[in-house]
Amino acid sequence: MGFIKWNIILVLFISLSCSCKPADDPITEKEKEPQINLSIIDGQATTQTKALLANLWAIQQKGTMFGHHDDLWYGRFWYNEPGRSDAKEICGDYPAVFSVDFAEIMDDRSSTSSANAIRRRVIIEAYNRGEVITACCHLNNPLTGGDSWDNSNNNVVKEILTEGSSIHTKYLQWLDKLAAFANNLKGDDGNLIPILFRPYHEHTQTWSWWGRKCATDDEFIRFWKFTIEYLRDQKGVHNFLYAISPQMDGLQPAEDLLFRYPGDDYVDFIGMDCYHGNYTDAFISNLTNLAALSKEKQKPCGVTETGVEGILKDGVPYAEYWTNEMLKPFIGRKVGMVVMWRNAYDPKQQGHHFYGPVAGHASEKDFKRFYNSQIMLFSNDLPNMYAPVENIAVQ
Repeated sequence: MGFIKWNIILVLFISLSCSCKPADDPITEKEKEPQINLSIIDGQATTQTKALLANLWAIQQKGTMFGHHDDLWYGRFWYNEPGRSDAKEICGDYPAVFSVDFAEIMDDRSSTSSANAIRRRVIIEAYNRGEVITACCHLNNPLTGGDSWDNSNNNVVKEILTEGSSIHTKYLQWLDKLAAFANNLKGDDGNLIPILFRPYHEHTQTWSWWGRKCATDDEFIRFWKFTIEYLRDQKGVHNFLYAISPQMDGLQPAEDLLFRYPGDDYVDFIGMDCYHGNYTDAFISNLTNLAALSKEKQKPCGVTETGVEGILKDGVPYAEYWTNEMLKPFIGRKVGMVVMWRNAYDPKQQGHHFYGPVAGHASEKDFKRFYNSQIMLFSNDLPNMYAPVENIAVQ
């Protein structure tokens, strides 16, 4: 019996020894993370900007970043108070994405605006905490002098694209001011701050001077490329990623996401603005199509604007809005961010122009549940969004 026992022990020892991988044995191909290769518009982009693109891709595989327009600048009951945030006052954390508007930096309001110093400050604050900054542009009409929604003239984009025209010259001056701002926007680490820039948003609609009423397909695409090439190649702006964001409010076909799409070489990020109200099925359908397009093109994606004014349903405050309308539709869909539109400063509560969380609203408790969900990511949940990601190459 003893001889047999020791033989069994010896066989087991040899078997276990052979199955153990030596410490210096290379990792097998099966165990390696797959290499991801992402394309970027600007091959000369800063290290932090390339890293941001990689992180935008990586994070949408894990969850969805919550964002809010102008969240750090003002809220329903306060204005320009450093450190405040309507979201933070409910959940104790800042949004992961801070959205801001660059229009007053660029157009004729730049010389009189008192807000551009505030814009700079809040962008730097967000970056220093490691949050993502995205910027839209509600530019005034350079031809008529009207606002962003002045669609009274169909020649605006055409004139901008006409070299030698007064409008072309004016618009270049607007881009020059944006470039000067971008090239002098640095965080406490001394690095230029990357911006996810989404000009000419909601171009699928008719209300803007760059929209489908005032510009042809060809004019819009040329305008988009002209803007990027001028900022990148002529002005040396290398801290921008470029996001396109068609309007996708109702139940729309997937191909609408590619309306006037300028080509993969001119898009870093695929967004959509989706003011679907409480038509949740439409939102889910559009999110599903967005996630599929993102996977197909290997470009990160997100909802760049959304919300219901006043957070209402059937005319009354919607107590379960956040979990029903802004959490459930994202479950199982790889969409990297959702950005609520602004909470207008309204201390007397004379209106209901707010889209994000507000203390005292019927949905306040629900927002805390939303915050505590596993897939919704806030500032404290973020990795270093400006450091390279292993196994993701950007070129």
